[in-house]
Amino acid sequence: MNRTYPADMTADADAPPVAVERQPRWLTVSTLVLSLIGLAASVYLTVSHYTDTALVCTTTGVVDCGAVTNSPQSRVFGIPVAVLGLVFFLVLVPLMTPIAWRSPLPAVRWLRLGAVVTGLLFVAYLVTAELAVIGRICEWCTSVHVVVLALFALVVTSEMRARPV
Repeated sequence: MNRTYPADMTADADAPPVAVERQPRWLTVSTLVLSLIGLAASVYLTVSHYTDTALVCTTTGVVDCGAVTNSPQSRVFGIPVAVLGLVFFLVLVPLMTPIAWRSPLPAVRWLRLGAVVTGLLFVAYLVTAELAVIGRICEWCTSVHVVVLALFALVVTSEMRARPV
């Protein structure tokens, strides 16, 4: 297991250096790319919401983006779900950068883990709303859900394999 020891991360010069778990490059790149994909989809959904432009999406049968994005469930506490997704990914992208993955600060790890857990719980709510209440699914929403699920799997797997340093 690769570890780096930043020399300037301790307040006390006599204290031992802080060990930082080094993540594989594929992990840091994958999580950043997935976060950027989620951000792009959220931007598209938000722009569509505020400009009243139809989403490029199938509208027949069980797949109907318009029915989902215009439903009462497309708002939580009056806030459009698309905007919540946009804010989520604006927070998540910096946490998924290679620099953030190398950060020795426990708060960065906890924020990253908390964000993906929160994202997964929200996805569970949204998928339930789509299937059980609205009776339709949205392709764009589903793409965001898949991204969040993949990010959750990668971050949690990374945390599970990390040993105390």
